[in-house]
This record gives sequence, structure tokens and C-alpha cells, in this order.
Amino acid sequence: MFEILIEALIQTGIMVFLSTFFALIIGFVIGVVLTITSSDGLKPNKIIYGSLDFIINILRSFPFVILMVVIIPISRFIVGTSIGTAATIFPLTVATAPFISRIIENSLREVDKGVIEASKSFGATDFQIIFKVLLVEAIPSIVSGLTLTIISVIGYSAMAGAIGGGGLGDVAIRYGYYGLKRDIMIATVIILIIVVQGLQSLGNYFYKKLSK
Repeated sequence: MFEILIEALIQTGIMVFLSTFFALIIGFVIGVVLTITSSDGLKPNKIIYGSLDFIINILRSFPFVILMVVIIPISRFIVGTSIGTAATIFPLTVATAPFISRIIENSLREVDKGVIEASKSFGATDFQIIFKVLLVEAIPSIVSGLTLTIISVIGYSAMAGAIGGGGLGDVAIRYGYYGLKRDIMIATVIILIIVVQGLQSLGNYFYKKLSK
């Protein structure tokens, strides 16, 4: 059973890392576009902002378990299967990307407008303002938001076990709940608590470090 728990922990780690990585790429691009095209952005555009804002709000409205079931056909088409670790990465990415988009957008919009105006007065281009001013100033806030996002993804990955997603959630349900092995259930909970506490402590450390 120890080997099963270790394997499940590795599966959870793979799901969380890859889905967060892909979601970060997607969410970063969308978050920057939202910031640029907002009413007080560098290039205001109501159509682009409104369209992206609408899509993000729709995706964020879905409970993860329902979203995972809805996009099973797409997961099967992309991955070749609808169960297991690989199949879970796609819905996790879809569920996480909107949250990261909002984190990036809110973090960038929290940057003092005076800093932006000062950059413009020195002749900085829009590209320089985004990547050398806004992102640099917003890094601590982004790190804090990403920490919370990763913890949420761990929770999502555990829920994915309810429909054969693999990982610790699958072990807890299959062996702990259906197999009536309470010790396995407790072990998975303890492992998840340790992982979450470790990630939160690491996130707090980097936030304080970057804030200085």
C-alpha cells in the first residue's frame, strides 16, 4: 500500500505540474491581453476585452467535476483516453487557465498608475511597459496568486479521482471509501495536508523575498 500511495503522489504531482504549466502559459497571454484592452489599458478595445471576459466567466462558473465530465469527448480526442493521469491534465488546464488569467490581470492592474505614466514620459514602448514595468512590479502579487492556484489545482486533482482521474484522490476513493480502508483515507488526507502546507510556506517565502 505504501508503493500505491507513492505512485499516487507522483501521479498527482505530474497532473498538478503539467496542468499548471500549460494553464500559466495560456492564462499569462490572456491576462496580459485583458490588461492591455481594458478601458484604462494601453490599447482599450471593448470587443476583445468583452469577449475574453465573457469566456473566462463562463469557464469559472463550472464546478470542476461537471467541467471534467462535459469535456470528456475532447479529452478522449486529444489524449486518446478519458481516464487516468494523462486524461486529467486537459480538464485541469481548462479549469485553471481562467483563474490564472484573472490573477495576472488583477496583479498588473494593481500596479501604481504613476509608475506607468513615468515610464511613458521616458519614452518607453508598450512592450517595455508591460514586460519591464508592469510584470516586474506585479511579480510578488502574481507569486501569491499562483500559490493559491496550485493549491486549488491539487484539490481539483483529488476530485478527479471520483471519475477515474488517478492520483491521491483515486486512491482515497477506490481503497479508502469503496474498499472501507479508513487508514488509507487518513493517509491520503495527511499527505495532501503536508503538500499544501509545504507549498503555502514556500509561496509565502518567495512572496516576502520578492516584496523586498
